[in-house]
Amino acid sequence: MNRNFLYLTRAGIDTHQEPVVYMREDCHVCHSEGFDAQGRVEVCTGQTSIIATLNIVTGDFLSHEKAALSEAAWRLLGASEGDKAFFRHAPPVDSMSVVRGKLYGKTISAEGAHSIISDISQGRYSDIQMSAYVTACAANNLNLAETIAITRAMVDVGRRFEWGKGRIIVDKHCVGGLPGNRTTPIVVAIVAANGLVMPKTSSRAITSPAGTADTMETLTHVRLAFDQMRAVVEQQGACLAWGGSVSLSPTDDVIIRVERALDLDSEGQLVASVISKKVAAGSTHVLIDIPVGATAKVRSTALANTLADRLRQTGEALGLTINVLFSNGSQPVGRGIGPALEAADLLAVLRNEPGAPADLRERSLTLAAALLEMGGLGSADHCLQLAQQTLDSGAAWNKFEAICLAQGALKKLPVAAFTHDIVAARAGVIAMINNRVMSRLASLAGAPSSPAAGVYLHVSVGDVVEPGSVLMTLHAEAAGELEYALDFYQSHPDVVHIEAEIV
Repeated sequence: MNRNFLYLTRAGIDTHQEPVVYMREDCHVCHSEGFDAQGRVEVCTGQTSIIATLNIVTGDFLSHEKAALSEAAWRLLGASEGDKAFFRHAPPVDSMSVVRGKLYGKTISAEGAHSIISDISQGRYSDIQMSAYVTACAANNLNLAETIAITRAMVDVGRRFEWGKGRIIVDKHCVGGLPGNRTTPIVVAIVAANGLVMPKTSSRAITSPAGTADTMETLTHVRLAFDQMRAVVEQQGACLAWGGSVSLSPTDDVIIRVERALDLDSEGQLVASVISKKVAAGSTHVLIDIPVGATAKVRSTALANTLADRLRQTGEALGLTINVLFSNGSQPVGRGIGPALEAADLLAVLRNEPGAPADLRERSLTLAAALLEMGGLGSADHCLQLAQQTLDSGAAWNKFEAICLAQGALKKLPVAAFTHDIVAARAGVIAMINNRVMSRLASLAGAPSSPAAGVYLHVSVGDVVEPGSVLMTLHAEAAGELEYALDFYQSHPDVVHIEAEIV
């Protein structure tokens, strides 16, 4: 009689996207199967099965007859309390040989790329194995052929929208590196208000205090199912959804989670991430914004040109028309850094409020005009005037409001419980704001996990300040996070660099 089973219980432990199973070290299944901690095991209930990482527990956390599942494992397995589950060693992940080969300098073939991405999409990689893959791809370690192969594989394992043959479907992406650069919702509103179709999906933050999906989640529902996203786009001509909820390039969010934990970026994986999501969303014409600056993600014109070429070539290989714009990446854009603070900025621009961030407005208009031109609505000058008119007339705000309501809500923004002003120690001119350190400061205050947390900037480069002038305000949802951010600022006081004013 097969006694190699345990009854399932819900551990109530959040392991994010990695499924984890917990067993007693002295239970009969562990003994009979020879399971070890951090091993990969297959969990089968008869109806379905998953592969999970095993954690061994001692004491009275579990009975000998039970195995506990993390929230991710419980959700993936579709388990119910008391279900009988059988366990065995997970089969070897053959595609790890391709990852190991890459670590030792071998090239990833198209077949190898498909096997890696397919295994990731089916949950066969543990976080440790995912870390090996992300490390193998880090920096500039993927050539063009590898990047195209990985991109195709990421599209193939997910779902894909079709909006009708011959239609122009526009989209945009910013490479990032600039805190507060939340142009996308404004651009989407302007473009959709002029009749173009823009099914926008966005990622959550990787190494920044907020991604577009994090910001939009403070305003509306971004976790749209595939059919929900289609319905919103068909109704409003656009959406502002989180890509991870729609199964478009589904491995992307898994990879991003590990990149965030390792604080690693890969040029090739970045390109694969961007292009795969655009193809999966059914886009035909894509605008890429690459901010260039000393403390931005892309630090030089030479690097920007290299990245632009890789994006164009990969996009064209998958049937996209790609246009790339280089923008000023010398300082943050807008005032708010963090989900809710950035949302307040974009609302101010869309509503034409006095004091709305002029730099955020101008960047958004430039990008929207370029997309309108790509969509065939006229010359560059005409499209810029059209974008301005759409924003100034309130048509963009009306469209944004309609998109949010179609997605289920237009929420009131959360407000941080704790704030603290940081002031200038001396008089002078704001000579530099370090993007990377500013992002870190906002993250330590709690962003994006705490939506109301972050930094509100009161100054820009070129401003003249006096002793005691407020440079920035820290926002936090917990006193401990505020103290953590302040401690970091004390060791990095030159995040806003002030130079003596030349008379």
